[in-house]
Amino acid sequence: MRRFLRDNGLTLFFLGALLLALIGQAFSGLADYNDEQVAEGAPEAGLGDYLTGSSFAVDVTENWQSEYLQFFLYIFITVWLIQRGSTESKTAEQAGTESDRDQRAGEHADPSSPAWARAGGLRGALFSRSLGLVMGLVFALSWLVQSVTGLVSYNSQQLAQYEDTVSWGGYLASPDFWNRTLQNWQSEFLAVASMAALSIYLRQRGSPESKPVGAPHEATGLEG
Repeated sequence: MRRFLRDNGLTLFFLGALLLALIGQAFSGLADYNDEQVAEGAPEAGLGDYLTGSSFAVDVTENWQSEYLQFFLYIFITVWLIQRGSTESKTAEQAGTESDRDQRAGEHADPSSPAWARAGGLRGALFSRSLGLVMGLVFALSWLVQSVTGLVSYNSQQLAQYEDTVSWGGYLASPDFWNRTLQNWQSEFLAVASMAALSIYLRQRGSPESKPVGAPHEATGLEG
């Protein structure tokens, strides 16, 4: 157990942080939701009703889809685009998908390489792009869920105000949907740009996200 915790500490830490954040969001979100209910003269909701309702679901999924969009774009864009001096970038000579020899794929795979890395054809092509594809799939699914839960939440507000409801297509074209979506996207894009640029000049001793403390600013792709 101790070895398992050590070997998986990074993943376990962030899963634990996720759980704590979801718990905190559940209670704070319920309090905020009930404040609105009271202001509108509507009955307060219990924790179970709130957690299974559209308000909580849309708040969660609109953040998840923006995070996975960030990873999806970053994984694919960094294949081709570089940032000189950044730990988040390959060198100019490595731009592109690289050769099978560089990637230890196909006939250049090692005995310890995954079986699909040694395979050619469709299996090899899928495995060599599997990380980005899965990130893209999770983004698409979470964005779809956000649109559905957002529609339900939006129409509930419309009914409460004695206004007409909208269709799913109508909601996708609405300011409410794009306001929720773009305010999350812009924060993700800023975070990635900041990380790529700041890692050129700043250091964090011992972190793989930073260059060694004494590495020159122009060194690209180094990890400390």
